[in-house]
Amino acid sequence: MQDLSQAALFSLIGNTPLVEVTRMDTGPCRLFLKLESQNPGGSIKDRVGRAMIEAAERDGRLRPGGTVVEATAGNTGLGLALIARIKGYRVVLVVPDKMASEKILHLKALGAEIHLTRSDVGKGHPEYYQDLAARLVKEIPGAWFADQFNNPANPQAHETTTGPEIWDQMRHEIDAIVVGVGSSGTLTGLSRFFARVQPDLEFVLADPQGSILADYIETGKVAEVSGSWAVEGIGEDFIPAIADLSRVKSAYSISDEESFNTARELLRQEGILAGSSTGTLLAAALEWCRAQTEPKRVVTFVCDTGTRYLTKVYSDGWMVDQGLLQRPKTGDLRDLIGRRFDDGEVVTVAPTDTLLTAFNRMRAADLAQLPVIDKGRLVGLIDESDILLHVTSERERFQTPVAHTMTSDLQTLAPSAGMQQLRDILDRGLTAVIAEGDRFYGLITRFDLLNHLRRTLT
Repeated sequence: MQDLSQAALFSLIGNTPLVEVTRMDTGPCRLFLKLESQNPGGSIKDRVGRAMIEAAERDGRLRPGGTVVEATAGNTGLGLALIARIKGYRVVLVVPDKMASEKILHLKALGAEIHLTRSDVGKGHPEYYQDLAARLVKEIPGAWFADQFNNPANPQAHETTTGPEIWDQMRHEIDAIVVGVGSSGTLTGLSRFFARVQPDLEFVLADPQGSILADYIETGKVAEVSGSWAVEGIGEDFIPAIADLSRVKSAYSISDEESFNTARELLRQEGILAGSSTGTLLAAALEWCRAQTEPKRVVTFVCDTGTRYLTKVYSDGWMVDQGLLQRPKTGDLRDLIGRRFDDGEVVTVAPTDTLLTAFNRMRAADLAQLPVIDKGRLVGLIDESDILLHVTSERERFQTPVAHTMTSDLQTLAPSAGMQQLRDILDRGLTAVIAEGDRFYGLITRFDLLNHLRRTLT
């Protein structure tokens, strides 16, 4: 029965749809998206996870009862965990701390064991994710290191499945493919396939700003890493061992801001919910297409589903915190507010709501306090200590209205108040309430001030 269930799920990997971009400016070109988000695990890495595990089983490196270990920015880990857990293997993954929380929750739900490590260190550092994974393999009996950056089954998966699918779906009429490089399996595998069937096909590299790969294509030299990037899954600080970059003719370095906002635009214009790396690929593809003087047929990828990035790419608050979404500047304290009430970003309660409602909203939004709003006006604040003091003795007190417990004697700051006045409030352990007259703008916490300083100080 297990073999039948495996076969049913595994048969869903690959043969993903190809759709044309119709509502975005593609210049004289026709641009097609390979929807790898439609794989059962939600990304292109399902192909790789299956290929690497089955190759290791065939040659005896992975045996029944064994452990799959990998260093991953998320999707390879999900592809491996999906296949490995169905087959009965233990899964241990080392992931950088910039990974979206949705991916980590998904991995844990699959039963994978997660080791979170730093994303701001390079090869050779003891906390570099690949080096840490290699150490774990030595410590765990029966462990097999998937090692996507050196595993030949990685590009082979794309050479034997992704490439032929694109070739057939495009009816043998294709001029260019836009790819990103993480482990380089997609690029290398596609390069091998198209070298046989269409040697003059042009490959275009989409690279996050800060990665060394676009610069390497342009100069032929491996430069120092110029910075970090928020895009997940692509971009590197080294040239992967399995990388074949010989057929890449041009490369685009795409900023995080452009990547994230292009992904959001894809959803608004085409209705396709995709992750941050897709934004990088699409931004580069659109730029390349618009630069052409003759019609071309171009393919790029929706690498994974955007449901893994709802708290990042698709969260205005997170985007603003990271400096990836720009609000109009007011030149006063409103610029420091992390979540603006007048933009509908603040979780609130009414004075007639119960303490249980307030608690549930705090828990759902991971907040310690909430503004209390009555008919559009700020009338108080309630925090977790207010609730705790009131309900300690009797559970029934959770049904008490918020108005009976909230702090209504509020010290507010006008938007025009100075930075020192703000610091005086925050230094007392309080939250600054920014309001003027009956108009409430939002709260400023110490985190908001730190985030403002991070963005503005050099």
